[in-house]
Amino acid sequence: MKVATSIVLGNKATPELATKAVTQAMQKAGLTVANSILLMLTSEFAHNPQPAIKAAAKAANCMLVIGCTAMGIFTEDDWVLDAPAAAVMVFGDSVSLQPSNLNHTHQPLFTLTAPNAINSTWLNDGNTRFGGVSGDAIGQGCFAVWQNAKGEISGQVEAFFTGVKLATKASHGLQILTYPQQIEHVNGFDITRLSNNSPLSSLLKAWKAQSKSDGPIPLHLVMAIYANNAEAINHGEYKQTNLIAYDELSGSITLAQPLEVGQFLSWGLRDKTVAEADMSLITRQLRHELGAEPNFGLLFSCLGRGPYLYDGIDRDLKVITQQLPNMPLLGFYGNGEIASVADENQLLAHSAVLSLFAALSEDASA
Repeated sequence: MKVATSIVLGNKATPELATKAVTQAMQKAGLTVANSILLMLTSEFAHNPQPAIKAAAKAANCMLVIGCTAMGIFTEDDWVLDAPAAAVMVFGDSVSLQPSNLNHTHQPLFTLTAPNAINSTWLNDGNTRFGGVSGDAIGQGCFAVWQNAKGEISGQVEAFFTGVKLATKASHGLQILTYPQQIEHVNGFDITRLSNNSPLSSLLKAWKAQSKSDGPIPLHLVMAIYANNAEAINHGEYKQTNLIAYDELSGSITLAQPLEVGQFLSWGLRDKTVAEADMSLITRQLRHELGAEPNFGLLFSCLGRGPYLYDGIDRDLKVITQQLPNMPLLGFYGNGEIASVADENQLLAHSAVLSLFAALSEDASA
């Protein structure tokens, strides 16, 4: 299998960055013609990515170029935020990316989308999906996605891999603060009663026990974790949403999306130590699930994770490259992550989705 990556930084967003990145990756893979390319560009390219896309296609002698712009991009060798850069993964021989309309065997779909193109009908249309959202922390910037070496006005691109088997998991990186509690009353986006208690008192008690102080609750680090039963939360098969505000008088908590009476909820805290340990665990689990050493990987990480969570070092990348040295890896820091959790595609927040790929055996590919 011939797969390789390259990342190139520059002072300006020029097509030459894409050309150089593709040329270097092609040399590493021993290719003169690629059958498909993943191209990631930083947000400096977002207003006019087409010249760089065209340059990448020309350098690889290939028109099957898929990718997006993002605030930050990375390979196994380096990561970039706040500087013009191009990162690529080139494919040759038995592995390639193919358009989703050829996906007759219902392989999981590699998915890239702009923030304004997401909808629940498309997200759960019967296909298993993995990927990320091209965007900044609030989804308001100018960002682009492309396939077949040209921009996609729908804001959505999807494809599937041939010649490989894959395994995908999402790392939430949350310290669970409370046991699952049943939601007893809601009012729109407000949780007003939780297991015969006020939601705020439940959270305050958990935060005090965790922090060993009476300091204010860091709402930007707290997540509401929910599922239809307590067992799902205990097994990590949960959904999550952000906290928006709380009312000290009523004890209610406002969430970013409405939940339902009868569902179960726990409070979780974003924690860099837990996140690093979780990424280490899922990397081992994915290797075991594949049953073979992976040939390459893709990682889609929240902009609020990566170097911003880990004090200037992307420890997720470090964990993966330590466990899987020399494995080609490509990804970006985006505005959301897409993965199947408990057999349902979800748009995740503050998470990292890792996919590992290994060559099919001759028997499996026959």
